[in-house]
Parts: sequence; C-alpha cells; structure tokens
Amino acid sequence: MSNKTEKTMAEAADKLILPTEVKVCATCSYWDGERQVDEEMQLVVVDCQCEGECLVQETARAGLRPAQQAGECLWEKLDPDA
Repeated sequence: MSNKTEKTMAEAADKLILPTEVKVCATCSYWDGERQVDEEMQLVVVDCQCEGECLVQETARAGLRPAQQAGECLWEKLDPDA
C-alpha cells in the first residue's frame, strides 16, 4: 500500500458520515463548523472531534451534540436549496 493511500485511509478513519436526518449540531443549518455536505446523497461528513459555533445561541458546540440537548435551539435540517 502506498504512503498516499495509507494517509487517505488514516484521514478517513477520523471522519464520521451522518444522514442529514440525524439531529446533531453538524447536520443543522445554524451550525457553523467545518463539514462537507453531499446534497445528492443527503449526507454530512465531519471530523469526529469537530466543533463549531451555534449561530442561534452564539456559543461553541460540538458537531456531534444531539439536538435534544440544545434547549432553545431553532434546529433546522440541511436541505438543498429549491
């Protein structure tokens, strides 16, 4: 196996792929963290330890924080623009 392939596999091991229906901060349109959104497959790809800012509550939130713990969150799922 080449070094490039090993590096790519190691980087992929630190990623998590979630359906957009899963209600965690990383799948909320009000969460401003680093993620990749595949609109065709309806998937969100984030680092396992990712953090971002909740634009509603103006505070830092882990990407994998369940929406049920968000209290007054205005949670909205990611959908492609019409």
